[in-house]
Amino acid sequence: MGEKKKKSNRVWKITGALAAVAVCAAGVYVGTTVYAEDSGADRLIADNIFIGEIAVGGMTEVEANEAVDAYIDSLGSTEFTLSVDDKSVVATAADFGVTWSNRVLVKDALNVGKTGNLIERYKSRKDLEHENLVFDLEYTADKEKVKSFLENNTADMNQEAVNYELSRENGVFSITDGQNGIAVDVEQSADDIVSYIEETWEQQDASLELVASVVEPEGTKEQLARVKDVLGTFTTDFGTSSAGRAQNVRNGASKINGALLYPGDQFSVYEAVNPFTAENGYELAGSYENGTTVQTYGGGICQVSTTLYNAVIRAELAIDERYCHSMIVGYVKPSMDAAIAGTYKDLKFTNNYDFPVYIEGYTSGMQITFTVYGEETRAADREVVFESETTSTTQPETKFVASSAHPIGYIHTEQSAHTGYTAKLWKVIKEGGKEVSREQYNSSTYYASPKIVTVGIGSSSEEAVAAMKAAIATKSESAISAAAKANNAEAIKKREEEEEKDKDEDKDKDKDKDKDKDKDKDKDKDKNEGSTAKPPKEDDELEELPDDTDEGAEE
Repeated sequence: MGEKKKKSNRVWKITGALAAVAVCAAGVYVGTTVYAEDSGADRLIADNIFIGEIAVGGMTEVEANEAVDAYIDSLGSTEFTLSVDDKSVVATAADFGVTWSNRVLVKDALNVGKTGNLIERYKSRKDLEHENLVFDLEYTADKEKVKSFLENNTADMNQEAVNYELSRENGVFSITDGQNGIAVDVEQSADDIVSYIEETWEQQDASLELVASVVEPEGTKEQLARVKDVLGTFTTDFGTSSAGRAQNVRNGASKINGALLYPGDQFSVYEAVNPFTAENGYELAGSYENGTTVQTYGGGICQVSTTLYNAVIRAELAIDERYCHSMIVGYVKPSMDAAIAGTYKDLKFTNNYDFPVYIEGYTSGMQITFTVYGEETRAADREVVFESETTSTTQPETKFVASSAHPIGYIHTEQSAHTGYTAKLWKVIKEGGKEVSREQYNSSTYYASPKIVTVGIGSSSEEAVAAMKAAIATKSESAISAAAKANNAEAIKKREEEEEKDKDEDKDKDKDKDKDKDKDKDKDKDKNEGSTAKPPKEDDELEELPDDTDEGAEE
């Protein structure tokens, strides 16, 4: 490859007699070659023309474009080592979508010696006989591809800030210092990489320092030192809970204990306590589902959220989301509960103070307590009271479910009845012991839930089954109990035995009647024989009469 000369450095001069000769010569030369160019030469790039390092002389416009594209592709494996402090990652030109931006060069190369007046054309052609003409390639990168690479490959370079922490043990608060973090500035780093490729890159491996910023930890010692006062506290009892439910209440309290909310932070109970699995410390226990009680992992977690809710509203944090249960619960008054159900029923609240708040949760014996700590800024004589008001009551019905899987006589309550209610919760503010405001804080609707009783109708007796179905249709518990008593297996057996005994007695009575009839016949016969009988002859056989003493001996 001969010496290359950049287009920007080329200076061609035509002066004096030489210019005149050139004009005359050009008049002959150009005039005799125009027709040759028209025959196809004008579609080819002149010899000794380069685009970057690619010799494109003798190529068509399409061929030249393909040649440059192939060269760009060959640069795809060129590496860029991107660093932040002592951490680095390697990207390639292909990762960044590196390409050439001045594709117009191919047309410029094609037009050399073919545009301008005769002198200019002649001069361009003569110059190419003595030196190469080189068009500089201009490189660029796809910023979106650069950003995508950084977003997907620099996570290990980031270092999360460690926030200042607060803990409470044996009634004493302690503060743990925070640490600064580092975060790659993807947007600025992408801009710098594109600029480097466009302005500085020499088409070889390179090392670049990414732009990163220091991430300050949340909180300060001064902020956390303000957390010292009780803003709200509440306790509920779970003494009647099963072992599984009690474990779930303890487990849920432990997962919320120690939560620290800086100003503006939102807390989600569901996010804090899920997933409800055995691996996460939960056991099977009763919970509400579609108006019935079922066994699920985490049953009882709603008592955790309810207890926390009552502490939070007394601390006067902002409630963002709260739902009542579908049916009434017994551990708080109506409208004082907060249910948790999947992701569609959650308790969420926000720290609306200008200082952090700390949540302490624990169980003692069979009671659960939550306390919200912060800095008490409310007046000393100000008191917050919450009052429950029941606005309506709906009595539940009893639902009897026939089951052929159980024998007649089986009667079992599957679910206790729950009365339906509508209720309101009032927030009452008192100052100096006097009520100064009263506002409705929430409202709740609890659906009535029927008492569900399974009644066994399993029997080989169609009559007994029919009798039980008829009793169930009455929806009368006393009628069902009576029918079950009258139609259970023991009762049927006893009835059958009595019926069999009655049949035997009837048979015996019939036999007695037959015997009496025989006696009457014998008596009549004796009378007749006494009045007409003749002395037997010696050869007549005597008929033996029954012995009166043996009559009725079988009885």
